[in-house]
Amino acid sequence: MSLRPLIGIPADRRMVGPHPFHMVGEKYAHAVARAAGGLPVLIPVLPEPLEAEELLSRLDGLLFPGSPSNVEPHHYDEGPSEPGTLHDPERDATSLPLIRAAIEQGVPILGLCRGCQEMNVALGGSLWQKVHEAPGFFDHREDKSAPLEIQYGPAHEVVLEPGPMREWAGGADRVKVNSLHGQGVKQLAPGLQVAARAPDGLIEAFHLPAAPAFTWAVQWHPEWRVMANNFSVALFAAFGEAARARATRRQQGAR
Repeated sequence: MSLRPLIGIPADRRMVGPHPFHMVGEKYAHAVARAAGGLPVLIPVLPEPLEAEELLSRLDGLLFPGSPSNVEPHHYDEGPSEPGTLHDPERDATSLPLIRAAIEQGVPILGLCRGCQEMNVALGGSLWQKVHEAPGFFDHREDKSAPLEIQYGPAHEVVLEPGPMREWAGGADRVKVNSLHGQGVKQLAPGLQVAARAPDGLIEAFHLPAAPAFTWAVQWHPEWRVMANNFSVALFAAFGEAARARATRRQQGAR
């Protein structure tokens, strides 16, 4: 019997009243289950991080989701954030080493929004802390006062580099995506390759060609109403296919 691939999703750590809770947005779990065909599993980001090696020995893929929080800038050797910026040091402590270990072990990875930024930082890249204040760039943030349908609606085009992304887009060299981020890739980490850019030149997608398994990240939110967008479905399907290949190898090795 072929089991669905087990795909871990690192949580956010949030205080609800006096107690810490571990949370994953439903849209991410839904996209893993529906579009990737996987079994989503929440990974708690405990103050004492779970052992990456033990986690990866039981997982077939990792989805690093978006979040209202930002990666702490000391992880990419920059000064402190503006006062009031939301951080999640427990998630940083879990996700950054988990990304590096997953690449080494050939575990498929997909990063979305914060997850995209985490992947770049984990591999030695840096971020614009405020893209809208960086010379030459647009304001990529959403209007938080607008209905969700507007916030997550198409915001701008991205130009796709030749390769898998154009295949997932049905051969198109550009697609329209949503935009809900204040930070973005500043210096791309060594080994990463640009897969898409916004009209202002901001990197919107990248992958790691030398990785032994699927290692891709996008700055936008393809999980939003994923099944209504063919490009998003194709992206998640490719991720799911890579996770299923790993699941098959794990099952065969257990016999």
